[in-house]
Amino acid sequence: MSEEITNRPTPINREVVWDKTKTIISTTDKYGTITDVNQTFIDVCGYSADELLGKPHNIIRHPDMPKIIFKITWDNILAGRNFHGIIKNLAKSGEYYWVITDFEVGRNIMGEVVTIMARRRAVPQYVITDHIEPLYQTLLKLEKIGGMELSNRYLKGFLEKQGKSYIEYIMDILDENQRTAVANHQDIVFEPVSNTHHTEGNFGDYEISDEIFSEEHPEEESMMQRKSFFARLFSTN
Repeated sequence: MSEEITNRPTPINREVVWDKTKTIISTTDKYGTITDVNQTFIDVCGYSADELLGKPHNIIRHPDMPKIIFKITWDNILAGRNFHGIIKNLAKSGEYYWVITDFEVGRNIMGEVVTIMARRRAVPQYVITDHIEPLYQTLLKLEKIGGMELSNRYLKGFLEKQGKSYIEYIMDILDENQRTAVANHQDIVFEPVSNTHHTEGNFGDYEISDEIFSEEHPEEESMMQRKSFFARLFSTN
């Protein structure tokens, strides 16, 4: 069993300087324990391989991330579905780095999820500033008021008004070249962007509805295993 993270760095409002043409890669077991990382992962997060291997993946969890985003990720991974998400991570220095993460599950001969590979690429700044930060900040505020139940209902309403699932929304706010790169596991090429990518940052008018997931929660895993995986991969404790 991997060790729990007790001493987390204090977040500071400064972005990690890193080579955004590179891909950050890590692999975990089905419980969210880190089993492998590439050199870019080490370089960006600031932890050594010894500090990472055998640890829960929430070692890089940033407190600015709403829990509901991790819940969506968790349910999709445990259902055996590959998944894309935009996530703010916390480096050992306390600095942050935004990435779009492609989670790919590996199965054993019984069809059970046994490994999760995460490929992370840098995200264009307009995607964060114009789309993701306003949405995530709203979700985070709602969670502080009413927990995940409230952010769940809000996000469901937001996505319904967009007419998209979470993944469809994420892919839609990238440009065509970036979408292709993510879909094909390629590095994202950064180019100047125009105002055609910008949308209103006002998320206050979306109604809150009852459910966030269009698909039923997976039943294959036991509740104890699901809770253990969620805690190790995305715990907020």
